[in-house]
Amino acid sequence: MKKFLAYTILVILVGLVLFFIARYYFVFGEGVKAGQLNYVVRKGYIFKTYEGKLIQSGFRATTPGAVQSYEFEFSIENERIADSLMRNSGKEVELHYKEYLGSVPWRGYSEFIVDSIISISNAK
Repeated sequence: MKKFLAYTILVILVGLVLFFIARYYFVFGEGVKAGQLNYVVRKGYIFKTYEGKLIQSGFRATTPGAVQSYEFEFSIENERIADSLMRNSGKEVELHYKEYLGSVPWRGYSEFIVDSIISISNAK
């Protein structure tokens, strides 16, 4: 009976670890977003993370006559990338990101993690 209980607990622990890795560390997708960089801030109570917002050009709304802007909210793990983006707020940027299935507090609030800057140019 003790062996059965030990194996059951081991299987449950391994299952939880695999679920955690698949949910929070498996890269679901990646891509590039372009637009005007609105802001990048460092915030958080326990885990200080870098968070940003990109305003994408183009307007389309689901209801006629309404205006909707495209906002891309993201987190940044790399302090060097965050510092570079903080100094270029208001400019047109192209950012490469990775999308995860969930967010963890020490990585940021968003499932979208910017890992590189493709280009930065002055706003039009």
